[in-house]
Amino acid sequence: MIRKNLLLSAIVLSLLSVPAAAQVKERWFKGNTHTHTLNSDGDSTPDAAVTWYRERGYNFVFITDHEYITDVAPLNALFAQADQFLVISGQEVTDSYNGKPYHSNGLGITKAIMPAKLSGAVETLQKNIDEIVAAGGVAQINHPNFGWALTAEHLIKLRGYSLLEIHNGHFLVNNQGSIDSPSAESLWDAVLSSGKAVYAIADDDSHSFKRIGDPTASTPGHGWIYVRAKELTRNAILEGLRTGNFYASTGVELTDVELGPKQVSVSIRALTNSRYRTQFIGKNGKMLTETGANPAVYQITGNEGYVRARIVESNGKMAWTQAVFVPSR
Repeated sequence: MIRKNLLLSAIVLSLLSVPAAAQVKERWFKGNTHTHTLNSDGDSTPDAAVTWYRERGYNFVFITDHEYITDVAPLNALFAQADQFLVISGQEVTDSYNGKPYHSNGLGITKAIMPAKLSGAVETLQKNIDEIVAAGGVAQINHPNFGWALTAEHLIKLRGYSLLEIHNGHFLVNNQGSIDSPSAESLWDAVLSSGKAVYAIADDDSHSFKRIGDPTASTPGHGWIYVRAKELTRNAILEGLRTGNFYASTGVELTDVELGPKQVSVSIRALTNSRYRTQFIGKNGKMLTETGANPAVYQITGNEGYVRARIVESNGKMAWTQAVFVPSR
């Protein structure tokens, strides 16, 4: 009996000696980083907006009203404990110069930042980004093609931002670009090709929760991210955004993403009647290869500059991994 008790004690001690963090596996948490309510130009209350996301399988949402910080404590008290749902504060800093809009999200900030109102696109956005970062937030540049405001040159010059919207669910932001203006995704490639580690965001820019199905309204449910984290907390989600530990989606779900020094691989949660192709993309947006395999794997050779994956579903849904930079060999 004594030996048995000693054995049990040894097992317990060995388990206790393992750090708690090591015992917790990372999970995927679905969320939206761009949401408006009646506190600025949305059509619904914060709790109605949060309810829409909570009831549709999301795990977190940022409230990002224009020049207003929504108090999220009552919302978390209402929703989080019972449903494992998290609401995080934020703001869309709404600036402009020479008639063009320059908008950025301060994710995680708790005090409103007023627009800089400076001369010049870069000067204006840089001041706002600096204030977001100084306030402890994660800086996200929004809809670069809205009003045809931002160019690759602007985005390359800017410093300190972590996130760039390459898919914004608003119906008037020109995600796909035009004959003489690159798509938002191509702008991201230009930034990556300059050597900047900036992470791709898909989100809603939701304003209208009362006109679901109206193509002329900025409704929810068009783009989101999956953050990989060990827990659903404010700090864990913000850290995932800062470090690029997430992927962006308009409907394709991944079960695993590996961005390693030797290979990039993605595993797709395939729908029965859908087909998928994974495109591996390198510096300057070059298509490296395309495959229908699942998992899709790309072996890094050393001259790609960076490698990222774009997954295209046969009905038009997509997902984007972040890029892994490849040192020249």
